[in-house]
Amino acid sequence: MVGQLTLPRIPNSAQNRGLCILWLFIAGGAALADLGEGVHIMVVPGGQPTDGVAAHRPGRGGDAVLKRGARWRGALLAVAVAAAVLACCACGETAATPPGRAPGTAVVVGSFNFPESGLLAAIYALALMQAGIPARLQLDLGPRELVQPALAQGVVDVVPEYLGAALASLESVADVAMSDPVAVRRELARALARYHVQVLQPAAAQDHNGLAVTGATAARLRLRTVSDLGPFASQMVLGGAPECPQRPYCLPGLRQSYGLEFARFVPLATEQERIDAVGQGVVDVVVTGTTGGYLANGGLVLLADDRQLQPSDNIVPVVRAGVVARHGARLVDALDAVSARLTTSDLIFLNWQVTIAGKNVLAEARAWLERQGIVPEPG
Repeated sequence: MVGQLTLPRIPNSAQNRGLCILWLFIAGGAALADLGEGVHIMVVPGGQPTDGVAAHRPGRGGDAVLKRGARWRGALLAVAVAAAVLACCACGETAATPPGRAPGTAVVVGSFNFPESGLLAAIYALALMQAGIPARLQLDLGPRELVQPALAQGVVDVVPEYLGAALASLESVADVAMSDPVAVRRELARALARYHVQVLQPAAAQDHNGLAVTGATAARLRLRTVSDLGPFASQMVLGGAPECPQRPYCLPGLRQSYGLEFARFVPLATEQERIDAVGQGVVDVVVTGTTGGYLANGGLVLLADDRQLQPSDNIVPVVRAGVVARHGARLVDALDAVSARLTTSDLIFLNWQVTIAGKNVLAEARAWLERQGIVPEPG
């Protein structure tokens, strides 16, 4: 089936050291050193430390930030250190024990490799810290094909997921009412149970795949819906994530639900590359998220999904069962409190702040938590 994913065991060094090096690569993007109360330095491989004051670079999602206000119950937010995965390679532990991790260590919150996912991971991690649960971030791990095995094997403990996309990546959804978030959550919980992963309460906030064109293209061809592309698709170039040709709600879904056959597909690794490509005419149509901050600027037109191809893609934390057992209701309540307040409008605003205005991910995550009353304001 298109989109089916097999979750592998992480091998020990005797079995396959090369795969351990791969896991080291995806797990260890940066290390954060504690330099004293409230001040941290981010050390980026191949780069120079930053004190968190410099402007955030859109798409990075991992810059340090000076903490605001008093200490947060002594908790230290840290981007995951690659040594944890090296320990996996050295000791040959099985999947039953998270590699290089002992019970009681910090809860690791991971993200996919796009800015919104990093924002969500930071929000959930900071909420855990406020609840007195040590947490650290592993940002920009990669696409779902890497993040799901990382979660199943204990490289990360918590991932902010998208209901429908997560379910479709695991198994057939032919008999599931994908527009019903309750039904999708139930099936996702069943699918992940075999990996000892639990699905918590979803947020009202959703972010789907969407097709966008420039305002000039929309006006010239009178495009308002995805169906309107029908007479023009064969002469248009589509840009999207490299995984799009295999994802059921991307190219395969556009063919099946809308009959769209584009002249060519151009793989573009990051959101910024996709936006730049459609703006510069490299591609005519781009697959992008429906909560992108750039949509607020009015330069692009998001075409309506008039045949309802896209599933319910509510934001939802998925959590390793062992971590839930360790921290109990305190962890579940902290994550659910975020989901209960998170809206689609919030996502659009936060994405604009980070990707367009260049604000710091952690600062924006904390500011949102303060506005919701989850974290106290400084002073």
